[in-house]
Amino acid sequence: MTNNSETITDKTGAPVTIADDPDHRRYTVSVDGVRAGLAAYADRTDDHGVAQRVFYHTEVDEAFGGRGLATILVNEALDDARARGKKIVGVCPLVAAFLKKHPEYSDATNPVTKQILDWLRR
Repeated sequence: MTNNSETITDKTGAPVTIADDPDHRRYTVSVDGVRAGLAAYADRTDDHGVAQRVFYHTEVDEAFGGRGLATILVNEALDDARARGKKIVGVCPLVAAFLKKHPEYSDATNPVTKQILDWLRR
């Protein structure tokens, strides 16, 4: 996912890699080749045939805290979901807060609904 011509670095200047792991339905963030966190998702199609990527959990290992990795991870994951034509649903509080701070994603989001929450619980 990370474009080879564009190096992403964290707040310390360490190289960061973001990868989609579709077999485990998550994006991962790695620093110097060490996995530091993940953003878990589930894909669904709503009643109107709209493809959605529902982000329900994000975490970064405490050992990597304070380096801006969660923000980098969420930003890259959302950009990838939008590029794939999926509507973003931010169930995860971190993703929801990111979306609130970044209205430029409003065209690519769907609201969290009871139906989506019930679907996730299955």
